Order: sequence, then structure tokens, then C-alpha cells
Amino acid sequence: MLYQIYETQRTIMEPFADLAEVAAKLYNNPMLPLAQMPMAQRVSAAYDLMHRLGKDYEKPEFGIRTVDVDGVDVAIHERIEINKPFCELRRFKRFSDDTDTLSKLKGQPVVLVVAPLSGHYATLLRDTVGTMLKDHKVYITDWKNARLVPLSEGEFHLDDYVNYVQEFIRYLQGIYGNCHVISVCQPTVPVLAAVSLMASRGETTPLTMTMMGGPIDARKSPTAVNNLAVQRSHSWFENNVIYRVPDKFPGAGRRVYPGFLQHTGFVAMNPDRHATSHYDYFKDLIKGDNESAES
Repeated sequence: MLYQIYETQRTIMEPFADLAEVAAKLYNNPMLPLAQMPMAQRVSAAYDLMHRLGKDYEKPEFGIRTVDVDGVDVAIHERIEINKPFCELRRFKRFSDDTDTLSKLKGQPVVLVVAPLSGHYATLLRDTVGTMLKDHKVYITDWKNARLVPLSEGEFHLDDYVNYVQEFIRYLQGIYGNCHVISVCQPTVPVLAAVSLMASRGETTPLTMTMMGGPIDARKSPTAVNNLAVQRSHSWFENNVIYRVPDKFPGAGRRVYPGFLQHTGFVAMNPDRHATSHYDYFKDLIKGDNESAES
């Protein structure tokens, strides 16, 4: 029910967010009389902030067109290698007309980057991918928004997550012989489980496994999230953070942990920081420093 209420509220607020966007441009356009009024820059910044807070954020693109490899611009072609119901394995293939550069690229290692699933898009790691492309063949897990996956595709649990990771590793091993694996934050546990199970079966395991930002033993150095997990029962989480996808989406009826709840949790853990971020954005717009505002 909460998910439906949230979507209804967002739908109601959408026209106001659009109007705020238009108003921000009207008060900021030097060709229009409104921009010449006193306080016009502040009014424009206020409307812009209103639009920022109320708009619906679509999934951004990776947008990596080229990378610099030892002074040579290398073209990047992004493509889907494997399309699963809940995830796409994306490859960033590199091209160059320079024979020396091309020879260098062919001998570089392969890395599978396992991105976070819940509350994030894989594009959060855009800069990481761009940096690694300078000396690696890069693949990344691009998880689909569960609300867009029809119920007919079945459920997705931890064991499915582990199986996906294993399938992607085996796929890369089949092409290149082996690969390196990097997990960022949430995938630490499923990646560790996937590689451990492969090892227990006597399968070839990745050359290296790097787990960044994800605790192996959550009992050590507990955070507020860890404390909440031990203070509440499993049924509490099922009743309070799991909701069905509203009818307007392809995945209507699917039980999910909505991203807006995770975002709310992030804000609640550090409200002052988020408030300051929005205020700094407002001040940068007033100063006309759009570059800092968008950073």
C-alpha cells in the first residue's frame, strides 16, 4: 500500500515539478523581462531546487564514448553480452586504428565489475568503469529495475543472485580463459558465495576477487544499519519494507524493497549532510556556478 501511496503522490506532484522547471528557466533567461527583476537569480534557483526535489529520476546512461590510453583516444562501444530477466551483462568494447595501441589492448586483463543491485543504478560506477577501461577489458552487471520485470519471469532471491554471478564468470572464462572479479558494496556476499561454491566443486575460480565496501562479518564495527538488523525480526522487515509494485508498472504485483525506502534510509542516517548538499546547490545556482551545482 505504501508503494502505491508514494507513486500517487509522485504523480500528483509531477506537474508542479515540471512547472518549477519552466519557471526556473524563465527567471534565468537574460532575453526575458523576468530575468531583469530584483532577486530573479534567487527565484530561479529556488524553482530549480523545487524541480530537483520533485522530479522523477530516469536511469542515466554510462555515456563513455572514448578513453585515453597512453595519449591515444580509444573508442568505446557499449553492448549487452547476456540479457537475463533481472540483469544485463554489459561490455565496453574498445576500438583503435592504431596498431600498437590495439596490440596493447588485446593483452590486457579482463575484469567483471559486480555493481550494487538495490537502490542504485550500475551507472553509479561510471567513473570506475572509465578509469579501468584504460588498462582492462571491462564487463559490468547492469541490474534491471525489478518493478519493470513481469511476474511471469519468476522471483529473484539470493540463490538466483549467486547463480547469475557464477554464470557471468563462467561466460568470461569460456572466452578469455579467466577473469578478475570486483564487487562494490552490496554484492560482496553473493560474489563471495559464488566463488566459494565454484571452488568447492573444483571449478576454476577467478584470478582475483576484490570486495570493496562490503563487510564480510557484519558483526564487526557495526553501523546503524547493522544494529537495526539485529534489533528487528525477519517478519518485521517483511511487513515494513517489502511492498507490491503498483499496477502502472510491468512488474505489477511483484514484492520488492522499493528504492525510495532505501533513499529515505540514507537521508535519515545523515540528514544534516543531505540538507547542506541541497543548500549548497541553491547557493551555487545563485552565484551562477552551474558546474559546481551539478558536481
